[in-house]
Amino acid sequence: MVSIKPFAALRPAPHLAGQICELPYDVMSSAEARTLAAGRPLSFLRVSKPEIDLAPEMDCHAPEVYAKGAENFAWLQKQGALVADTHPCFYLYRQIMGRHCQLGLVAVASCADYLANRIKKHELTRVDKEDDRVRHIETLNAQTGPAFLTYRAVPALDALLAPLAEQAPAIDFTASDGVRHTSWVISDPVLMAAIEGYFAQMDCLYIADGHHRSAAAGRVFQSRGGQGGSGHFLSVIFPHNQLQILPYNRVLKDLNGLSPENLACRLAEVFDRVLETRPQPERKHAVNFYFGGRWQTFRFKSSLLTEPDAINRLDVTLLQRHVLDSIFGIDNPRTSDRVAFVGGIRGAGELERLVQSGEHACAFALHPTGIEDLMSIADAGGIMPPKSTWFEPKLRDAMFCHQL
Repeated sequence: MVSIKPFAALRPAPHLAGQICELPYDVMSSAEARTLAAGRPLSFLRVSKPEIDLAPEMDCHAPEVYAKGAENFAWLQKQGALVADTHPCFYLYRQIMGRHCQLGLVAVASCADYLANRIKKHELTRVDKEDDRVRHIETLNAQTGPAFLTYRAVPALDALLAPLAEQAPAIDFTASDGVRHTSWVISDPVLMAAIEGYFAQMDCLYIADGHHRSAAAGRVFQSRGGQGGSGHFLSVIFPHNQLQILPYNRVLKDLNGLSPENLACRLAEVFDRVLETRPQPERKHAVNFYFGGRWQTFRFKSSLLTEPDAINRLDVTLLQRHVLDSIFGIDNPRTSDRVAFVGGIRGAGELERLVQSGEHACAFALHPTGIEDLMSIADAGGIMPPKSTWFEPKLRDAMFCHQL
């Protein structure tokens, strides 16, 4: 069974939500965050990336940075920009991005479930990134960025939640990127008990995005022995059939010493060429290659698709094993500075720009990894290659905070 609980969230004052709530800390650089927050004193980037209020040369992991974040967090509360609810509730969080709409339940998930793998992972975490989030949580005594979780859709549960989103919202704003964010408060005890009951019948949840947030919460839980609110972590939980996964594309710094002709020969050993020139592949096992000012569409040879293991049939695995490693000599994409990863939200134009600028030599555009692949791999205890999925829209920090 899975345990989720209501909690008394710290939330933005409704009329200020659009000025406060921000994209997650880990989808932008410090320089980008500094630009986004310029002239906006209520921006939550001053809490999630507080180095932007200090000298640019300051180490982002210096104690002064975390202390500044705590100072800014307290200031937002003192100003009445962030207000704490008086009793535990569940919340709904809806996001609309173009034609895509997803409705999730906001709750706190169990750290014990995470440690027992009832909240399943599909990525490895880095200790340095865990350390950063642990220090952030400990200094603020709060979790301010939710983990993005999913469950195999339960029609009865989804039917229970959907009508609630037809009521008057607590918060409703459209961010500068055009994504609309709306929330509702669920405070009825009978309804909350019913929601808990549905999750108690589930075998597991899955981490879609937020592995480092989840791991950091687990470490804080262990160090604090579950005292206060440390036994649970802030989560937004969506049914799997509402999620949108975009591709995570690759750009390469060089051709590994190959001439264009030799590179073409090597690629022909891995791919069949298709006479299409569109930037984004439209099917699984197709890869689009940008080089020399034009796009080419390739498909992995059928002989490479016979692996029984689901991880080895992923396009990101096939590309890494048979192209990035074998042809370009990039054996560890986690540490190599010869490959960069570009989220699909940036579009094919960003891949073209990076190559045309001379900063990179070529680019590979992939088809998105499927949510069913993610869940089946997590069920088997497998770990997907780095940068396999890019979920959109991103959850906004400060929509809900969990004070410990």
